[in-house]
Amino acid sequence: MAEHRIDDITELMEKSGLSRNSINKLYRETQLETVKLETLFKLCDTFQCKLSDLIEYVPGE
Repeated sequence: MAEHRIDDITELMEKSGLSRNSINKLYRETQLETVKLETLFKLCDTFQCKLSDLIEYVPGE
């Protein structure tokens, strides 16, 4: 987040339009089973990155 000059969760909420719960869930969970595409797209827009920069698929996990 610092690379994109976002200092805390509140600022990420404001820039992305995501709720605190959504951000906390992504931040605290190491292996999420489900994530809304809308959430990932908002993060991609906020960080100006590709979806593959945010997630990685590891077969068998």
